Amino acid sequence: MRLFTLGDGSASEIVPLALEFERDLQGLVEANMPALLGVRFLASEYSTGPVHGGRIDSLGIDENGAPVVVEYKRGRDPGVITQGLFYLAWLTDHRAEFEVLVRDRLGVPAAAQVLWSAPRLICVAEDFTRYDRHAVGEIRRCIDLVRYRFFGSGLLGLEPVVTASARDRGRGAGSGRAGRMPKKQPPGGGIGELRDALDEVLVSLGEDVRRIERKQYRAYRRLRNIACVGRSHRSEVLVYLRADPKKVDLVPGFSRDVTGLGHHGTGDLEVRLRAENDLERAGDLLQLSYAAA
Repeated sequence: MRLFTLGDGSASEIVPLALEFERDLQGLVEANMPALLGVRFLASEYSTGPVHGGRIDSLGIDENGAPVVVEYKRGRDPGVITQGLFYLAWLTDHRAEFEVLVRDRLGVPAAAQVLWSAPRLICVAEDFTRYDRHAVGEIRRCIDLVRYRFFGSGLLGLEPVVTASARDRGRGAGSGRAGRMPKKQPPGGGIGELRDALDEVLVSLGEDVRRIERKQYRAYRRLRNIACVGRSHRSEVLVYLRADPKKVDLVPGFSRDVTGLGHHGTGDLEVRLRAENDLERAGDLLQLSYAAA
């Protein structure tokens, strides 16, 4: 990742700065966790007790209710993944304790919606080895490797390196897409076919797209949610996108700003799909949401 300032026909590179301490990186991320990682912050340096004998750098819960362990390394450290998995194993064995933490920080409704089918480990480091990148594809866990660069003057860069899910084993690091369906024919009419075609388009946006199943909706995410697709409507498919509704041309009956309005999942831009041409019209909005996630 290289960053430049442009002006007067010249380009000047902003050289990344070395963070002096790991806790500096941790503090930057924890203070801005929803925007940076799509995770609500719960606790810092969380003790796993005298028997387990460790401290989790950051604990959180993501946009879909999945528990999240975040581990940081100021430089490159091959032990960050194994350390994070050690804490992830502890977390899945202490579900009640985590749910109490969520209840105390975010309230009873959030605690009741914890998604234990896909707890996540996010590792944030200066870089990762090729062995790290390969290893996450062989482990049946949801793991995100995120490379950071600090440029000073309030500039922090985050670059997802590998996103793996519990179903990616054997596909190679970063190459699998969780639960991807076989390619389907374009929809010929039914809402079910339209929903399937939308699934194909969303999953095909990038190698790092993952599908998350919830009772009320299906989410598609990178580090953060790209789109949430409702399940309840039979006459249309409702899609909620991360794209900023204030930066797109809204079309009555097709797209609208739902900022502040309640709905399942995340996203402030609602798109209504009723036919194949609606999916084609939504293509640019899906791309914008992917880039924003």
